[in-house]
Amino acid sequence: MPRPTTKPQLLAEAQAEFDALELFLATLTSDEMRQPTPAGEWAPKDYLAHLYEWQQMFFTWYESGLRGENPAIPAPGYKWNQLPALNQAIYERHRDLPLEEVLDKFRSSHARTLALIESLPEADLFTRGLYPWMNENHLSAYISANTGSHYRWALTDLRKALHPTQKKGK
Repeated sequence: MPRPTTKPQLLAEAQAEFDALELFLATLTSDEMRQPTPAGEWAPKDYLAHLYEWQQMFFTWYESGLRGENPAIPAPGYKWNQLPALNQAIYERHRDLPLEEVLDKFRSSHARTLALIESLPEADLFTRGLYPWMNENHLSAYISANTGSHYRWALTDLRKALHPTQKKGK
């Protein structure tokens, strides 16, 4: 899927991928949401906690930029080449949270992200290097990576793990 190049496309991608993920999750029981998938130690709720945490990191980056700061990206103590360790730390931090709390956090974070997109002028979303922490990227690239693209990854991974013989879109 091509990267969004307008604010309406960014909003549409985020919402469409969120809706697709929610539709898939609705097919799972509460027990299935809490059980590790056959492919690994993460349960579906752990994927949602992961998505939530990455959105929170994005908000930290964004809010730091508004204050003129240059935050540690992706997170304090981690570099981009250490994502497996960061993702494991996220898993460990959230794995014992109740399902309903994870669902609430994930859905609230998604709504907060959409509200941020709505509130920003299109120029702020698509100006390269708007804040020093962004280097030469657009803010929209970070938003898309933490909404539409990330939701698509979670859905694809969960489908493969839970329904390995099911074709995409079914």
